[in-house]
Amino acid sequence: MRRQLWLPAILIVCAALPAAGQTFPAPDYFRNIVIRPVAPTELPGPEGLRDVVADGKLRLTQDDTIRLVLLNNTDVQLNRLTYEGTRFAVERAWQPFDPVSTASFSTTRASSPTTSQLDASQTLSQQSRASYTQTFLTGTRTDVSMNFGKFSTDNVFATFSPSITANMNFTVSQPLLRNRGTGPNRAPILIARRNVQRSRADFEAQVSEAVQRAVDQYWGVVQSRENLSVLRRSFEQAEATYKQNKRALELGALPPLDIYRSESQVATRRVSVIQAEYQLRQLEDDFRRTIGADLDPYFRALDLELVEPAAVTSEAPPVDASTALEQALRRRPELESLRLQLANSDTGIRLAHNSLQPDLNFSAFYTSSGRGGNEIDTSVMPPVILSRGGLGDAFDQLGGLDFPTYGFSLTLRLPIRNRSAEADLGNALLSKRRDLYTLRQREQGVALEVRNSVHRLEEARLSIAASRIARDLAQKNLEAEQRKFELGVQTIFFVLDAQTQLAGAEQSLLQSEISFRRAVTALDRATGSLLERHRVQLAEDRP
Repeated sequence: MRRQLWLPAILIVCAALPAAGQTFPAPDYFRNIVIRPVAPTELPGPEGLRDVVADGKLRLTQDDTIRLVLLNNTDVQLNRLTYEGTRFAVERAWQPFDPVSTASFSTTRASSPTTSQLDASQTLSQQSRASYTQTFLTGTRTDVSMNFGKFSTDNVFATFSPSITANMNFTVSQPLLRNRGTGPNRAPILIARRNVQRSRADFEAQVSEAVQRAVDQYWGVVQSRENLSVLRRSFEQAEATYKQNKRALELGALPPLDIYRSESQVATRRVSVIQAEYQLRQLEDDFRRTIGADLDPYFRALDLELVEPAAVTSEAPPVDASTALEQALRRRPELESLRLQLANSDTGIRLAHNSLQPDLNFSAFYTSSGRGGNEIDTSVMPPVILSRGGLGDAFDQLGGLDFPTYGFSLTLRLPIRNRSAEADLGNALLSKRRDLYTLRQREQGVALEVRNSVHRLEEARLSIAASRIARDLAQKNLEAEQRKFELGVQTIFFVLDAQTQLAGAEQSLLQSEISFRRAVTALDRATGSLLERHRVQLAEDRP
């Protein structure tokens, strides 16, 4: 009865399975990623802008601005691509554990002149080989190979022709000291995963910074527009006063020299209006670039209408500096990135210690052989075939373990001095110390940023109250000086000066209100809650 070829199948299946107690997960988030070259002309156009077009203008709230920045801002998109690119490092880190299967076939036919009966004039040699190699997270390496050969000759002394051979080889090797276990072998994968998390934290910090910059620009445009309105009202007041004085001069009720003062104020305030108009245009162009409105000629030509008023209708509750600092140290993504880097440094130290260990490797092998073909009786002339056979006979002997070869070896490599590994360990220790100082430095910077943000918010709150009082008093003072001038008790100088003081008070109040809104945004970013406040979420990655 022909014996079954059970052993090769069992060995190949065992080689393909992980070691006992070992998990071998494969990253799954790459299954949904389609890689294809993208030409520059295929970059998407501005998104979301048509949703905010109303009456031929870009009508924007602060939340609209943030949404458009996240959709269209080029800097945000570049930072996002940098973050997404780090994910492929995890896939690359798995490369040493990728199984490899190879197959080969070769054939050679030779003809040569003979000088003896022992020589063969015609030979045909065919070789086939298939192998499977796998390295596991424990450091275990397995190799399974199957070799088949066929050799034909016209040599009259050959006892088999064609001669068919089959060999199965199984080899397993395991490091016993250096690179033993899952720790040093999984370290590059852990480092790559932490780098993805670091990149995500850095991207979150960059998005938070982009949101703060967009909010600042939004209120910068609002402030410039409101400031232009103040200057225009001041210019209109000066122009009305000049017309009134000119009429009085014509009637002889005003000395000729007094007309120059009001005329000078009209010219000065006209210059201020012109400068404010062009400053507003520059800020609006910069704002269009931030939201991506400059990417399309249609949206680039539309006027901006920022609908949120600068006036602060409700005061924010007082902020406790210690509570804000505690929240910042817990939530700031920059600090999380540095903590992940510190964890990578610890992993690097463990790898450096592993490299200092002796290299002791255990290897075991098992080989089974089989032979088949036509057996020839060379004792008679011409030779006759005693029995016919083929590849099946070789497989029978192979599976029956008729011709086994096996053994094992231990190899010890013991450097007398490993200066390279010692240097790597020293660098790893220095790197960790540097990371500790960097983390402390950043924590100090965050603490100072939080305190300054709290102080600026409190300053803006108090400034608003004081500026409102100053604005009301300046308005009353202008009305009083105007009444005195109409009664002939006061000169035109005091009226013009009161108008200037009122414009300055209105500008000061506007500055205080804008500073308050910017201070709120700065405090949210300092405490790491800016994205949450504006309902911005980053998609969870799956490393």
